[in-house]
Amino acid sequence: MNSITIAWHKLRHRRSRPMSRDKADTLLLLFSCALVLLPYSFYLPSWITATCIIMILWRGWITFHGNRMPSRWLLLPIALLAMGGIYLDFRTYLGQEAGVATLVLLLTFKLLEMRASRDLFVVTFLAFFLLMTHFFVSQSIGTALMTIVSIVLLLTAQMSFQYTNAVPSLGKRLRLGTMIVALAIPLTIVLFLLFPRIQGPLWAMPGNQESARSGLSSTMSPGNISQLALSKEVAFRVRFNDNKLPPHNALYWRALVMGLYDGRTWQRDATQGRRTGESVTYRPDGPGFTYQITQEPNRQPWLFALERPASVPQLNGNRVRMTPDIQLMAARPITERIRYEVTSHPASALQADAPADSLRDWLSLPTGYHPRAIALAHRIVDDHATDAARIDAVLGMFRRQAFQYTLQPPLLEGDTVDNFLFTTRAGFCEHYASAFVVLMRAMQIPARVVTGYQGGEINPVDGYMTVRQSDAHAWAEVWLKDRGWVRVDPTAAVAPERIDRSTADTTGSAPVLGGLVNFNIGPNSWLHKMRFRWEAINNSWNQWVLNYTPDQQKDLLGALGFGTINWQKLLLLMMICGGVVMAMVASILLMHRPRVDPIDALYVTFCKRLARQGFARLNHEGPRAYGSRLQQTDALSAHTRHIAQQFLSRYEEYRYARNQTSERLVTRSTLHALLKQIR
Repeated sequence: MNSITIAWHKLRHRRSRPMSRDKADTLLLLFSCALVLLPYSFYLPSWITATCIIMILWRGWITFHGNRMPSRWLLLPIALLAMGGIYLDFRTYLGQEAGVATLVLLLTFKLLEMRASRDLFVVTFLAFFLLMTHFFVSQSIGTALMTIVSIVLLLTAQMSFQYTNAVPSLGKRLRLGTMIVALAIPLTIVLFLLFPRIQGPLWAMPGNQESARSGLSSTMSPGNISQLALSKEVAFRVRFNDNKLPPHNALYWRALVMGLYDGRTWQRDATQGRRTGESVTYRPDGPGFTYQITQEPNRQPWLFALERPASVPQLNGNRVRMTPDIQLMAARPITERIRYEVTSHPASALQADAPADSLRDWLSLPTGYHPRAIALAHRIVDDHATDAARIDAVLGMFRRQAFQYTLQPPLLEGDTVDNFLFTTRAGFCEHYASAFVVLMRAMQIPARVVTGYQGGEINPVDGYMTVRQSDAHAWAEVWLKDRGWVRVDPTAAVAPERIDRSTADTTGSAPVLGGLVNFNIGPNSWLHKMRFRWEAINNSWNQWVLNYTPDQQKDLLGALGFGTINWQKLLLLMMICGGVVMAMVASILLMHRPRVDPIDALYVTFCKRLARQGFARLNHEGPRAYGSRLQQTDALSAHTRHIAQQFLSRYEEYRYARNQTSERLVTRSTLHALLKQIR
């Protein structure tokens, strides 16, 4: 019992003792490195995250208990195993992902062999370098804020190792690190605004050009779009001029037109139009809507526009063309966020006078497929005289019979269209669009599938409409005589609420803590309002920071009155503005620097001159003790000893006696004259 009591008292005594400076500084550095590595845990392999956690905890345990560092012969096999794991995961040591993973592991291993000041600098600078690689994956506001906090902590840790005597408190060191970052912000803004911009993403690597968000596929078969409907990722944002918006049920954002069909999968025909000599032959008619689209990268060449776009948008360095079936196709895939302006006239008639040859491809069906659907189409033809009546008959069938709209339809096997129409009768928009077009073609009515997005959500904070992947939609177009191509959405016959509101506009409750608490997420809930505000902030960040293109830079300089400016003049302007900002920062620092008493400055100069002659003042010596030691040495001349005695006596009298301002001026003049006599 006594031994347990003694051990307990020793532990309490150890905890009550203040932590040594080396331990505190090392733990601060470990915490800073852990904060730098935290974002990597979301996208690096889990074994790398686990290895980093173990290494940092190991180093913290060594620091806290004052144990010896592990032997290099122990770290070497662990490092070799880690490098082998990287190769097994990435199949290379080159490239962005493998390179970042290697640097992350190197940082944690380096923490276990910090034995000298050089190692501290290596760890700190490697952490600074890793901070930049965060932007290869995400350029969000959260990433930027996390980076700033990490920089402040790293600067604080770096400064902590530089102090030789008394160390300021952690709060003062953090304030100093924050001040250093704050002083760099004005120059950063100048460089961001005026440094000559290049076309393309700022944070991208050659091997990372294709890493973008998911989106619509170039093919459509049952199940494709229903998977996107579960995603809340943003596809694009729209800002209408003068807040002139079309009704919600007219928000059909056109992307792809699919006409090739093999019995199960629809895909676009890249040769359509060029093979038949078809061209874009429609005249914009009816009310027009002008809007700007900010499109997220989707690794695909198509652009989005409200039906029907009247012109081809302009993109820097990426030519855009309009196909005869009104698809906006870029020359290269969209691998960065882009912004373009379009004007659409939804009421315009499209190719009302199309020749028969150009319509033949929109009638083809694969042989041997959908016998029951084709028989149904023939019965409808026999019962109705006009194409418009036959279309209404199919829509009426969807509306009146037991068809259901669901995001989780039963699996279709065999003949997908026949099984959907006569067995399951439950599906998503691609099921209805595919079956409708098959029935139309079986009736010899030219028809095609169109995919894109339907709807959108207006953010009341900034006025932007957000279109998400959950708004992905498929509909049909049929060609009618004297009317041209007409949009028909069979999904609207089954689930009109899908068209009247966006899939993203759902209400209900969000369960928390296993359902013990439910948060209301309806349109008037505080969570909904907070989401609007946060999305508005994110959109502003995207529009003005991440999407700061060369054109925006030219517009900014034009608004400031510089007009057309080349890159040489832009560099000169940047250097001038940068110099002005640096001068302002320097003036602020000079205004707040500690003021040194001129008489104390003369005393410091006196001590330096004697130190160069081999008689440095010791740290514990005051003026009187220092003068006594100088008088006892024969290495100095009698004249120098006499001058030194006068100087130190007069300084001691000034420093420790009460003196008037007038006497200070006399003392300063006297000390200055005496100092001149010491060479």
